[in-house]
Amino acid sequence: MILYHGSNANVTDIDLARCRPYKDFGRGFYLTDIREQAVQMARRVVRLYGGSPWVSAFNLDEMAFITDEIKILTFDKPNKDWALFVLNNRDRHFKNFTDSLCNQDNKYDIVSGSVANDDIAYLFRTFTGGLIDIETLIRGLEYKSLTTQYSFHTEKALAYLQPTEG
Repeated sequence: MILYHGSNANVTDIDLARCRPYKDFGRGFYLTDIREQAVQMARRVVRLYGGSPWVSAFNLDEMAFITDEIKILTFDKPNKDWALFVLNNRDRHFKNFTDSLCNQDNKYDIVSGSVANDDIAYLFRTFTGGLIDIETLIRGLEYKSLTTQYSFHTEKALAYLQPTEG
C-alpha cells in the first residue's frame, strides 16, 4: 500500500521527535492513502511555515497488519470512541480522559481512522464548550464526508514504511 505525507520538505528519514504532540491520534508521523489529500496538506504547511509543497511517498509493508510485533488501532468510521480518542489526544485539558481512549503514551504503534477536519473541529468545540452532548456530537458526525489518515508512533512501526516514488 502506498501512503503519502504532505509537507514543505522531502521526507525520507522520519524523526518522531520532530512530530508535534496533541494531534488527532497523538504525536506521530501522519500519512494518507489519498495523494490529493497529501497535496492539500503540503499547501497548508507551506502557508503556515513557508517553503515549497512536497509530497513524500512511502510503501507500507502490509505485514504490519498481520504481525503480533506491533499494536494497531483502527477506527472504521467516526463514532463515540473515535471522537473521544481524538479529543483526548488533541486537548491536554479535556476532562473526559480515560487511559484506553488516548495515545499520548504511544500504546498503539499505528492508528488509522478519519481525519478530524475543520468541520469536525467546530463540532468538537461545541461539545467541549458544553453546548451539545456526546450523542449530538455523534449524530453530527454521521453526515460528514471524511478522509482517512494513518499515524505511526514508534520506531517499530516506522520499520514497515519505506520511501518510494509516488
